[in-house]
Amino acid sequence: MTRLDSATTPAPVRRATTRDTPVRPRATLALTSAATAVALMTYTAPMVTLPDTASDLHTPLSAQAWLLNGAPLGLAALLLVAGSLADDHGRRRIFLSGTLALGLTTALGAFTTATWQFTLARIAQGAASAALLASALGLIVHAFPSPRGRLHATGVWGAFVSGGIALGPLLAGALPSWRAAYLVLGAAALVVTVLGTRALAESRAPRGGRPDVLGALTFGLALVALVAALTLGRDGWLRAPVGLLFAAAAALVGVFAVVERRTGTPMIDLTLLRHARFLASSAGGLFTGLAVIGLFSFLPALLQQALGLSPLATAWLFLLWSGLSFAVALQVKHLAGRVAPRTQLALGFALHTIAMVTMLGAVGSGSWLRLLPGLVVGGIGSGLLNGALPLLAVESVPPQRAAMGSGAQQTFRYIGSCAGVALTIAVATSADTPARGANLALLVSAGLALAGAVSVLALRERAQGLL
Repeated sequence: MTRLDSATTPAPVRRATTRDTPVRPRATLALTSAATAVALMTYTAPMVTLPDTASDLHTPLSAQAWLLNGAPLGLAALLLVAGSLADDHGRRRIFLSGTLALGLTTALGAFTTATWQFTLARIAQGAASAALLASALGLIVHAFPSPRGRLHATGVWGAFVSGGIALGPLLAGALPSWRAAYLVLGAAALVVTVLGTRALAESRAPRGGRPDVLGALTFGLALVALVAALTLGRDGWLRAPVGLLFAAAAALVGVFAVVERRTGTPMIDLTLLRHARFLASSAGGLFTGLAVIGLFSFLPALLQQALGLSPLATAWLFLLWSGLSFAVALQVKHLAGRVAPRTQLALGFALHTIAMVTMLGAVGSGSWLRLLPGLVVGGIGSGLLNGALPLLAVESVPPQRAAMGSGAQQTFRYIGSCAGVALTIAVATSADTPARGANLALLVSAGLALAGAVSVLALRERAQGLL
């Protein structure tokens, strides 16, 4: 087996079968990018169909955060262990397993009839997406071993993250129902799975040992407690159940840290926390979830309620933001050598802050035209974030731990997303009018983005390389 850290040129690697398959960089990039786009489309589809989905499933307002948070919960809980499994047991194997599971669970989600069923289906979709996303960058790093090739490939992959975000709401809004959207997306994932069995080569960097099941369990429970606390906080932050859930989340994080220090094959190597580049990657992912994904997950539903827009009209409006994000992320590779990834992140957060301030009062004005300047500026900022994050993720860890680095950064991204969605809904629905609630949510998002810019700029590399 050719180890990733010793490879200098693409070389034949052993597949799960008895045949040898050479690495095919273009096919690898195309398939991982396509699967990533489908995963993100599945993730963002409920943004514009939330009112219809909640109505169909008879979901009360207080529980709507779970309709949006199922997928990010599964993602955040399993991305780290999926990254480690991909490095240890084969990135191709984990990628194809995740893509197949995404297709099946997404299609099954179309037939749910209750809130709890839909939420469980979404959690399963998130878990499948975790396997797919964590192994995708590992496959790309193996297929593009040179710095220049890796720069191009991660830029394209980051652009497809933005592309999936853009197309998900548009597809969901264009189809007759949210159930039809899930059937189409499930079929698309299954098609990618079939193509991947023929085109992808296997790669791994095994450490030996068993999967870190206890670490995954404690981390997942900590995240559930955190999301539940933020969701219940809408009805009063000082209530005893909310405080107990926050305390449980903190205690479980402590247990997780102890488990990771003692296990031979941890989900995440905690020594990486000594490195500023890894911390910057993690902080960038966290604040992207908190400030950007958290707000834009619920804002479409808020606009439908306040401005009377249809799901399709809302999707077209948000295509301005997500489409610009896709275009900018695709061009970020041209900034290499001129602007450091951390500087790109800080600039992206700063632009998001400006966009949120620009959009203040737009919902109360009664016109969607007032949103356009903010969506343009925010789309550019989001593109910078999505273009810089994958490159920083793979640069922040040794090459043989590429999937772990990707999984760690994306874990923090979806932790932020879970918390950001719950916080946005709690803030937006606590006001007496949708317009005032939207303004409060925009101000919170702006403040979080500003904190993200400061955090990534404050981190400086204190060592010459990773240990």
